[in-house]
Amino acid sequence: MAGCGAADTVSPLDPLKAVRGSIYPGMGRPTTVRCAVRRRNDWPQGSRRRPRAVVTVLVVLVASVLVSGCGATVQRGFMPEAITTEGPQVIEFWNATWIAALAVGVLVWGLTLWCMVAYRRRSADQPLPPQIRYNVPLEILYTVVPLLMVAVLFGKTVELQNELLDTEDDPEVVVNVAGKMWSWDFNYVNENVYIEGEQPANMDEGGTGVVDELPTLVLPVDTRVEFVLTSRDVIHSFWVPQFLKKLDMVPGRVNTFQVVTSEEGTFQGKCAELCGAYHSQMLFQVEVVSQSEYQQAIADLEAAGNTGQLGEDLNRYPLQIDQDEKLPEGSN
Repeated sequence: MAGCGAADTVSPLDPLKAVRGSIYPGMGRPTTVRCAVRRRNDWPQGSRRRPRAVVTVLVVLVASVLVSGCGATVQRGFMPEAITTEGPQVIEFWNATWIAALAVGVLVWGLTLWCMVAYRRRSADQPLPPQIRYNVPLEILYTVVPLLMVAVLFGKTVELQNELLDTEDDPEVVVNVAGKMWSWDFNYVNENVYIEGEQPANMDEGGTGVVDELPTLVLPVDTRVEFVLTSRDVIHSFWVPQFLKKLDMVPGRVNTFQVVTSEEGTFQGKCAELCGAYHSQMLFQVEVVSQSEYQQAIADLEAAGNTGQLGEDLNRYPLQIDQDEKLPEGSN
């Protein structure tokens, strides 16, 4: 223990030199604490540096964890792995919006914490700080900058959306997808065959054969495919997560988009619009296969007697007059 002298008198409200159990006779005058607490400068230098070393180690550990987690999943913003050539564009835009949002968040959080520390109330402050009615440059800044940010985000969104919905290129495969409560019909327009979906009977029982009963859309790899979307009853939404795009199916209207398949495999599709009691059971599969396997799948449909097209006459509501021309040639 270092000796205490006159310089060691402390205020009763000074927590750095207060001693547990000390009794202060008055709250307004300082009290001498004799030989109870070492002066701050009397502590060994190593003890003062230890917290900094601990913080440095923690920062290094956190940075290491963050860097090690920068795998493929993080790089694509935790989005599904794309199986189309258009997918990377969606991932790039997704990551850019999150980076911009994070930058704004860090700026706002930093300014908030800085104001809390720099302008915190001190004991010598008056009950209320000086009141400032307005600051014109500052108000212009936080009004104009958000407007510019929203305008840029809106413009980039429209630009990407128009590019993803562009159907000017001639597709090699055209599929008319008709959503219905609660399954799917797939018309291969050029091949003149179809797949008729039925709601799985044992879905509620959790049967193991449910996947085998789902309608399966077979597509060739490295091929431009056009989806012509219609609905037979209510609003549905055609969604394959790995396509990184989806589009609604509205009764009486025809919506269209294209993809270029790039990866083989089996992927799960679903309806992304609440469409009734069995919406959760409105599932299908997509198999992206080689050209030879695709031709064999078409031949199997022909052998099974699934020739022709499931027409729009099965719809509960007829197509609007201006929508007929959007149907591909060869479809009914």
